[in-house]
Amino acid sequence: MLTISQLAAAAGVTVRTVRHYHHFGLLPEPERDASGYRRYGAQAAVDLIRIRTLADAGVPLARIDALLHARPAEFASALTDIDAELGRKIEQLSEYRRRIAELDSGERLVLPPEVVAILDRMRGLGVSERRVRLERDSWILTQALDPSSMPRRIRDKSARFDDPETTRLYLACDRAVDWDPDDPRLDQLIDELDAWEKRHGRDGGRPGSPKLVFSRIFGEASPAWQRILETLSQRAERRRTAAEHDD
Repeated sequence: MLTISQLAAAAGVTVRTVRHYHHFGLLPEPERDASGYRRYGAQAAVDLIRIRTLADAGVPLARIDALLHARPAEFASALTDIDAELGRKIEQLSEYRRRIAELDSGERLVLPPEVVAILDRMRGLGVSERRVRLERDSWILTQALDPSSMPRRIRDKSARFDDPETTRLYLACDRAVDWDPDDPRLDQLIDELDAWEKRHGRDGGRPGSPKLVFSRIFGEASPAWQRILETLSQRAERRRTAAEHDD
């Protein structure tokens, strides 16, 4: 026979918890023996472990009392239901953990997986995090203001990174972000971007043009990028004007 302290230790709870279960009628309180102690048998230990396990799983005490007096088949069925409910809670908590882990970037909370994959691909190519954030902000604005264009933009951006030459120019532009606008290296980069536009017939900032790499939000982020954008626009305008005169 066990004292209340021994019973509590066997079940991994405190004496206060045992008395709490006595108070709610979950665990019968035995009469005192001749020595003045309450003694508990093996069944009390089994019942206490059951009560503690169900309570730890979030089962209300009132339901625990009913389960302890249920027939074996009913008890087994109730355990199956409790296990299923725990499974649902685990899935919900796992989803919360996933979303919390993504709070630092924010992109996975608001952007479709295809866009997130593009941003991750940019990081894998070595694009600076500053540039990735600008791209992310651009995607978020597009999704809010012009969601119907998202599928086309996703296809265009993915195709851009499938082309080695376009990717090379993209990375070169990214490296130029902190250059002085008068840096002579910009002249060569502008010539390469301009040549790309002419080879691909992309004058005027049509979809797929490197010039779209320097939309207004990007130009404002870097004086060097602003010079690239302005120079490409001027050259494209001159070509259009010359073509109109030839016609």
